[in-house]
Amino acid sequence: MSLSDWYHVSFDVNNVFREVNPPNGENWKDQLLWKDIIRVCFKPGDLFTSDELYIFTDKREESYLIPIEANGGLELWNEIIERELFSAELAIKVASSTDGLYCWPEGDK
Repeated sequence: MSLSDWYHVSFDVNNVFREVNPPNGENWKDQLLWKDIIRVCFKPGDLFTSDELYIFTDKREESYLIPIEANGGLELWNEIIERELFSAELAIKVASSTDGLYCWPEGDK
């Protein structure tokens, strides 16, 4: 079973939704508001791991982790760039990376 079979992310004009149904774990879902996002980080994967998004909001200390390989993950990444929550120029640079953590806005959280 691939990650996209059990990890789903979607969004509308106001919210980002996660619904996760792991094959050997407990199902859960949550959501966050676009307007609450204060920082987005991108961690490139390699041949064996998914690229990952870490979305920080002003509502909680920890980030929301969303794998790009999740069902809807790539669409979310494109929407984040479209909404200018991550630099398009930096996104192009990190597209060919296989390590590191790239955040926007840059600098300390």
